Amino acid sequence: MPNIRYLIKRISKMDYGNMIKKINSIHKKTGKKRIYIFNDIRKCAVKYGAGYSDYDLFEMYNLSDEERDTYITRGRNNDLVKKYNNQEYNHIFRNKVEFNKTFEEFVKRDFIEVNSSSKEELKNFIKKHKVFMAKPVSGTCGKGIEKINADDYNNLDEIIDYLTSDGMNYELEELIVQCKEVNKIYDGSINTVRIVTILDDNNTPHVICAYFRIGNGKYVDNFNSGGMVAPVDEEKGIVIDKAIDKNKNLYECHPATNYKIKGFEFPNWKEALDLVKKASFKIPEMRYIGWDVCFSNKGPVLVEGNEYPGHDIYQLPEHTHNKVGIWPKFTRAFKEKKTKK
Repeated sequence: MPNIRYLIKRISKMDYGNMIKKINSIHKKTGKKRIYIFNDIRKCAVKYGAGYSDYDLFEMYNLSDEERDTYITRGRNNDLVKKYNNQEYNHIFRNKVEFNKTFEEFVKRDFIEVNSSSKEELKNFIKKHKVFMAKPVSGTCGKGIEKINADDYNNLDEIIDYLTSDGMNYELEELIVQCKEVNKIYDGSINTVRIVTILDDNNTPHVICAYFRIGNGKYVDNFNSGGMVAPVDEEKGIVIDKAIDKNKNLYECHPATNYKIKGFEFPNWKEALDLVKKASFKIPEMRYIGWDVCFSNKGPVLVEGNEYPGHDIYQLPEHTHNKVGIWPKFTRAFKEKKTKK
C-alpha cells in the first residue's frame, strides 16, 4: 500500500484542470461516464499510488484491479526512491563530473570540466579528442548536449569561447564509439540500454528490467527528446517488442536505417549485467538506480546513472500485451531478499 501521507499530499496538489482534460479524453475514447472515471482515478490513487497521468498513460480504465496491481506507479516509485536512496548523495548522480569521477572504472573514457580547468588543459583535451561531446554538468533528458568537431572552428580559442559564452558549465567527454552491431540500428546517437537495479538489505543486487533507448534524428536517445524505447529481456539481452516514441508511433525497424529492432540481441550482455551490479555497490547509500549502458567498441560502458529511475517507459500499453506491469519483478526481488535472511 503506498504511503497515505504522500497520497493525501498528491491529491491535494492535483492539477484539476489537466485532470479534467484527461477525464474528457478518456470519456471520448471509452464512453465511460465522467463521474465514474473521476471516482476510478481516486480509487487508483489510494490503492496503487497512481495519479491521473498514470491512469491515462497505462490505460488503467481498461485494466482489472488485479492487473492494475501489477504496475509500478509514481507513488510506488517514490516510495522505493525514499526507502532505498539517501537524498544526501543525489548530487553524485545529478552532476556529470561527480558521476564520472565516482564511476570512472565503469565510464572508461576521458572527460574534463570546463569551469574548473585551465585553458591549457582544455586545449590539450581538444587536441586529443577533436570530436567530443559537450554536456551541461547538471543537465537532464539530453537537453543542451552538443557534439562538437574542432575542424568546424578556426582555432581552439574559438571553441573555448563558445563553450563559455552562455554562462553554462559544460563537461567535455571523449566520444563513445558505439559497437558495430548497435551502430547498424542508428548511428546518429549513442543508443543506450536503461538497466534498473535494486541493492537489497543483504547487499544482493537485483536487475529489475531493461529498456533499449534509441535515437531518432538527434544526438541523444532520450524518450522525451524525440527518441524511442523498446523492452529488453533482462536475462537474455534480446529486444522483445517493437520500439515506440512519445507520440505512440511503433517501429519494428528504425525509420532512418530500416534495421530491425525487435529481436535484436546485444553483444556482451552478461558483461553489461556484471557492470551494473558492480556499479550498484559503489555508493551503498543509493540502492535503487537506473543505469544507462552503451555497448561500445570497448565493451559495455556507463553513460550515466539515474537516482530517480522513471517508471513510465517500462510498462506502456503497447508493450504490455498481457496487461501485466513490472511491479511483480520488484516484489520477486523483495521475496528473494526475505528468503536469504
